[in-house]
Amino acid sequence: MKKLFLVALFALLPFSLNAESNLDKILSSGVLKVGTTGDWDPMTVKDPATNKYKGFDIDVMNQLAKDMGVKIEFVPAEWKTIVSGITSARYDISTSVTKTPKRAEVAGFTDTYYKYATVPLVLKKNLKKFPTWDSLNNSNVTIATTLGTSQEEKAKEFFPKSKLNSVEAPARDFQEVLAGRADGNITSSTEANKLVIKYPQLAIVPDGGKNPAFLAMMVPKGDTKWNDYVNKWIKDKKSSGFFTKLLAKYNLKSL
Repeated sequence: MKKLFLVALFALLPFSLNAESNLDKILSSGVLKVGTTGDWDPMTVKDPATNKYKGFDIDVMNQLAKDMGVKIEFVPAEWKTIVSGITSARYDISTSVTKTPKRAEVAGFTDTYYKYATVPLVLKKNLKKFPTWDSLNNSNVTIATTLGTSQEEKAKEFFPKSKLNSVEAPARDFQEVLAGRADGNITSSTEANKLVIKYPQLAIVPDGGKNPAFLAMMVPKGDTKWNDYVNKWIKDKKSSGFFTKLLAKYNLKSL
């Protein structure tokens, strides 16, 4: 009975103890498959003219593949499916996502290498109307979110009185604000700083950021060998100054 119980227990594990690690598969195939959305400036941006990716996370992944001595393949993903891409083995690792308890139920996370604050965006002309977080928490206010993002979860917590409108990629939450279909949205301080430059009609609500969030790559849950390898790589790259130089390249500051 004990033997049967153990067999049943192992069958329920997200990553079987007898399964081949993704690290072994990557080194054997010579290809690192990376899931990325391509719509989070400056972390991952897809150029529609060339279908090529660029950004902070893209540089990170290219360096990881180079150090492993393998080629890299970027696999298109959407926020609503980026987790399932890991659980269904469509790719070996994702570009950075926010660590959340919901995602951690089914996916593994590497160590954190970047932290950001969450901030609201509104039309600049409406700043007097919405000067604080609390002013957006109102039954007459519509908050836009992008389906599958950590901000979609946070909006429910921050704005329980407001109407929440989730849009599916390739549409984005801030576009709803620009179009006047929503009063505001929330996003990372990293993206917000880029958006207000690109779209000067947008503005960050000035009463400060909330909820410091931790970015990490997602890997298959339970694949300790692969996760440990990436974590050691992150540690080594931090020590070498790689991440410091990359932050400077993209004019980013980690909290």
